[in-house]
Amino acid sequence: MNIAYFDAFSGIAGDMTVAALIDAGASFETLTAGLHSLATGARFSIEKTKRQGIAATRFLVEFEDQKKHRHLPHIVKMIEAADLPAAVKQNAIKVFETLGAAEAQVHGTSIEKVHFHEVGAIDSICDIVGACLGLHLLGVDALYASAVNTGSGTIEADHGVMPVPTPATALLLKGIPAYARGPQTELTTPTGAAILAALSRGFGAMPALTIERSGFGAGTKDFPGTPNVVRVLIGESSGASEATLISVIEANIDDSTPEILGYAMDRLLSAGALDVTLEPIYMKKQRPASRLSVLALPQDQERLASLLFAETSTAGLRIHQAERRVQPRSHVEVQTPFGMVRVKRTPTGASPEFEDCRQLAAVSGAPLKEIFAAAIAAFGNSK
Repeated sequence: MNIAYFDAFSGIAGDMTVAALIDAGASFETLTAGLHSLATGARFSIEKTKRQGIAATRFLVEFEDQKKHRHLPHIVKMIEAADLPAAVKQNAIKVFETLGAAEAQVHGTSIEKVHFHEVGAIDSICDIVGACLGLHLLGVDALYASAVNTGSGTIEADHGVMPVPTPATALLLKGIPAYARGPQTELTTPTGAAILAALSRGFGAMPALTIERSGFGAGTKDFPGTPNVVRVLIGESSGASEATLISVIEANIDDSTPEILGYAMDRLLSAGALDVTLEPIYMKKQRPASRLSVLALPQDQERLASLLFAETSTAGLRIHQAERRVQPRSHVEVQTPFGMVRVKRTPTGASPEFEDCRQLAAVSGAPLKEIFAAAIAAFGNSK
């Protein structure tokens, strides 16, 4: 599988995305030929530049039409009439539908009636279609992205001063790990957020891949101390252990009973925590206590943190990001003298499912360790 990984450490915008793909090897001539078929009358150019010492490409769109308000049906018709591969049209329309749903929610209207404002301008249409075409030209099968740097502060927009991330960008990034670092300005635009929200299969650490190409797309501004670029890494999936970004939520608790803590662990696991552990610690004044640790997907972080507050007496939490590596796993069923048991298989070994063995032990009256041993023996004989 050919993978593109966007590293949005300084945010992402539509023009930056197109520029990064061109920098990574997408043919500028072929890409602009496809964009000309949109019949917008726009002119396209690229330029080499540097952002805080990093060589990057800029993608520029020039046009005469200053019309800023287009509805989604009009944009869809433009894309469908263009001379573009079917997959490119499908992805571009998906991006605009994703963007339109966010804009409609912000303005309290329907997706068919929403005005796209600056996003409906020719340059933004070309940016979205260009990004989808660039991915196609590079043979990308799957898109992934890092956590997204949104920027902070405020910006001037059609409706006046807006907070960063803007309301539409915030909606588009719902469920996506995001943060604010660097200059107080908009680093991630609605266009850039919509491309990731519509097309990315996952967010966090880079998937295991053999890097074959890379490119940097430059933003318009050059910020001191922060390279205003988005990076794309492209390569084949390597088949190595999966790398994912997770949130680690921790609380030190010295005033809850074992029953309360045990119940909290069960609730957290039932609510989607990847794992929950409890360990004895000593706090100030040598008070015995427990550290409750929760591993969570970034999109589940806030929900599980709220649950931890609700189910324990803790008044504070620590949350930090960690990289998790997971080996490929599969399950097989094996027949034992006590009944059927699922066995989890990894490249380094096999482990019977505890719940299956526990249930068979309860029904048969046999020791749990005997059922485990029988499951391992049955697995070995099944190879």
